[in-house]
Amino acid sequence: MDKPGVFTGATKYVLDSELAKIVNVSMALEMPLLLKGEPGTGKTMLAHAIAENLGMPLIVLNVKSSMKLVDALYQYDTLTRLNDARFGDSNRDVSNIEEYIRMGKIGQAFTAETRTVLLIDEIDKADTDFQDDMLDVLDQMSFDIVEIDKVIVARHRPVIIITSNAKKDLSDPFLGRCNFHHIAFPEPKMMRKIIRVHFPDIDDLLLKNAIDTFYRLRQLDNIEKKPATRELINWIRALRTDPDFNPKKLVKGNVPFLGVLFKKTRDYQLAFDAVERSIFR
Repeated sequence: MDKPGVFTGATKYVLDSELAKIVNVSMALEMPLLLKGEPGTGKTMLAHAIAENLGMPLIVLNVKSSMKLVDALYQYDTLTRLNDARFGDSNRDVSNIEEYIRMGKIGQAFTAETRTVLLIDEIDKADTDFQDDMLDVLDQMSFDIVEIDKVIVARHRPVIIITSNAKKDLSDPFLGRCNFHHIAFPEPKMMRKIIRVHFPDIDDLLLKNAIDTFYRLRQLDNIEKKPATRELINWIRALRTDPDFNPKKLVKGNVPFLGVLFKKTRDYQLAFDAVERSIFR
């Protein structure tokens, strides 16, 4: 299998050197890269950035707690086949089961004509058997379709990015077969770089005061879902669209659009009360 190129970053993704190294090492070793970190640290967006930078299609498997591994590999559409057999209004040969096999996300990555980036998002939602069996398939780069006694072998080895929000421990065998990187929440200096990528023309005062306010709000006690980078970007976008907004007022406790930053009612109320108590003064 051909090996991918070197990942150097993307237009909307600010990349630190350690993350760039582990991405490229993982591609060179042909190992999945497991990314951990709180929501909003850019785990999912990294896969998008790799696909953009290397010119590869991106295939996303969003893991759900009820998902079985076979669902990620392929689906046998028995209902459609039954209806075709009963009503006879299809051009397909109902005696040919292969006509009713559809590839799942991993199957799509294996059968794609070009190398892909395969993002397996939020693997910690799945049970241990799913995790370990999935890595068996990714190690072997093949799987069986039992209904037609056929082996699907990957045409190209995908670049595999696996994300976890660390809500549940992953098994030792799973961890042992991946490279690992923890993406910490950006420090203010890095966050300024990220925001300038998204808003190249942002006013310096707005940039400084918005980020200072954002980090103060993140430090509030008892917040269940702290605002992440996505919320900060959307909040700045909202502030910039308000013709009456004055960035000087942010540091004085005038914090509009709290609902863009806090999506849970209790978190919103805690932030609102803190602002009302003038925590910025």
